[in-house]
Amino acid sequence: MSDSGFALFDTPIGKCGIAWRPAGLVGLQLPEPDESAARSRLKRRFPELSEAPPPPSVEEACAAVRALLGGARVDLSVLPLDRSDIGAFEASVYRAAQAVPPGRTTTYGEIAAKVGDPRQARAVGQALGRNPWPIVVPCHRVTAADGRTGGFSAPGGASTKLRLLEIEGALAVESLPLFASSS
Repeated sequence: MSDSGFALFDTPIGKCGIAWRPAGLVGLQLPEPDESAARSRLKRRFPELSEAPPPPSVEEACAAVRALLGGARVDLSVLPLDRSDIGAFEASVYRAAQAVPPGRTTTYGEIAAKVGDPRQARAVGQALGRNPWPIVVPCHRVTAADGRTGGFSAPGGASTKLRLLEIEGALAVESLPLFASSS
């Protein structure tokens, strides 16, 4: 085991990647078309890290991600993240995104309002596009105000975003804004 490194791990949607340092997770990666592409991308993203067996805390994070991607309601916001390379605005956006529970969505504008400026929806989208921890920071739960999915920078783009929302039940008719109860 190493206090820093990266590893690939199996999930219901394919082989994901995870990277860590002593302070916590520095990255999560959604599946690539094949294992060598996933490994290459992790090496490019984290050239200072080497592939290593994950310590128990990182194994627990992998298990939690695996469970969520298998359809379980899991709170990933408790996972330790190393935010040392993240600016203040991005950190506030990521915290707001983490508050969106599985099976729900919010909009870029709503996140912008929560972080202090409703006119910053585009900046929120850009910050989420740089999200180093997709799934853990659930950027897939943030959509455009007009009902469009919005962008998604992970492999597979918007179709991956829709698949993640489907796994979490956010695309069930009763969860869509048009059919939400007005209580």
